[in-house]
Amino acid sequence: MEKLAIEGGYPVRSSKIYYGRQWIDEDDVQAVTEVLRSSFITCGPKVDEMERTLKEYTGAEYAVAVSNGTAALHCACMAAGIGPGDQVITTPLTFAASANCALYCGATPVFADIDPETYNIDPESVRAHVTERTKAVIAVDFTGQAVRHEEIRAICEEFHLVFIEDAAHAIATKYKGKQVGSLADLTTFSFHPVKTITGGEGGAVLTNSEAFYQKLMLARTHGITREEGQMEHPIQEGPWWYEQVTLGYNYRLTDFQAALIVSQMKKLDRFAARRKEIAERYNEAFSEIPELTLQREIPESDTCRHLYMIRLRLEKLKCSRREFFDAMGEENVQCQIHYIPVYWFPYYQRLGYEKGLCPNAEEVYQGIMSIPIYPAMTDQDVTDVIHAVKKVVENYRK
Repeated sequence: MEKLAIEGGYPVRSSKIYYGRQWIDEDDVQAVTEVLRSSFITCGPKVDEMERTLKEYTGAEYAVAVSNGTAALHCACMAAGIGPGDQVITTPLTFAASANCALYCGATPVFADIDPETYNIDPESVRAHVTERTKAVIAVDFTGQAVRHEEIRAICEEFHLVFIEDAAHAIATKYKGKQVGSLADLTTFSFHPVKTITGGEGGAVLTNSEAFYQKLMLARTHGITREEGQMEHPIQEGPWWYEQVTLGYNYRLTDFQAALIVSQMKKLDRFAARRKEIAERYNEAFSEIPELTLQREIPESDTCRHLYMIRLRLEKLKCSRREFFDAMGEENVQCQIHYIPVYWFPYYQRLGYEKGLCPNAEEVYQGIMSIPIYPAMTDQDVTDVIHAVKKVVENYRK
């Protein structure tokens, strides 16, 4: 048995590898450089091109670029008409923004439990939490796997709810052959550096509804418009005229960020294919290890993995998750935990949420760990990660 590095042995790698990392090529640098040397560095033609590219890729009718994924969720909630007194159902196993966006609008997040095998929100739990105050469901494509669209859509139609898909993890994922982005009433993307493609930051909201699109455009830019159809007193004084017709925000994206995203979109299918290759190698390597449980995928989801999870069966290991995590780090494989249940945070506790609301999510959280997966990983990097996981399991096996 190999001695663990944390106990004085040799690590499997000589340099650190992290759970996620962007891939920037010279063509990306050139795309940004061209914009920086142009007349427009914000709110220019590259933002328009980015929106067209997203529409073409996903099949959505409309796309609105915004400053980040959190802004995208906030704008989606505003477009959906969410406000004080409303309830919004979402998952606790997500980044806080999936719930915070409801709070931004004065609404109340309601946490439905997850499927303990797929880790995505459980449609039956969604149904159980619908009340007369429920306005929307924010379903998160956790790790990149598509949620159960048909079941959630049926619930939303039955109770007249808006279906918002938080697809921050899921660009390039398909559900029953259709790209995520064209399926829900409103779909949000994130372009943070650890996502499949990046703009440094950046986000987008996609929809097939013109009415939602018009509201998104106002939400993005202060509630200000120059469109005659939206102004109450169009062109009273001259071509400079504009009006603020509602309260919006400055969630605009720069042209140089949009240029980077457009450049990255050209590589999206290649990035997605590589992520799938790595996930398949991990599945093959870990599926027969009794100390680990792997996330189950529904057959409808052709998944581009943003995250790859292993779940420790701690009853079969003589270590805690923290000890396993630290041992992996000493092997120079840096993992991460996604995510602490949202309602465990002090802010949510002060709002009256208590632990125990979603037993499946809390149990899954106790054992999950994200291991490295990103397109720039070499085959040797993947081999090293597999080696490290197996080495740590072997040393801590009961």
